[in-house]
Amino acid sequence: MSDVTIWHNPRCTKSRQALALLEAEGVDAEVVRYLDAAPDRATLEAVLVKLGTDDPRAIVRKGEKLYTELGLATADRGALLDAMATHPILIERPIVIRGDRATVGRPTEAVLDLLD
Repeated sequence: MSDVTIWHNPRCTKSRQALALLEAEGVDAEVVRYLDAAPDRATLEAVLVKLGTDDPRAIVRKGEKLYTELGLATADRGALLDAMATHPILIERPIVIRGDRATVGRPTEAVLDLLD
């Protein structure tokens, strides 16, 4: 098992770029297709800690149609976490995790900070 995990959506260009960057750096990352196996609320909470934030808006895709449909612009923290756990399409991608740190791979080069 690798010490690096990537929450990956193979249909997303940025996610594919981040995975390619990890491979180019010789990192054998554990690939989690989070759309197929949605993280639960506790896992989302843990990732926020690793990102160094308490705000789920740091990893929510505000441009998703579902974000608007669910009225999440005015949602509180708990509602955002519940929505992402229920509808993983709302989770920003890619998220790369290593140990007690994580980053959103936008820009892709942000992933390199985890490899230091």
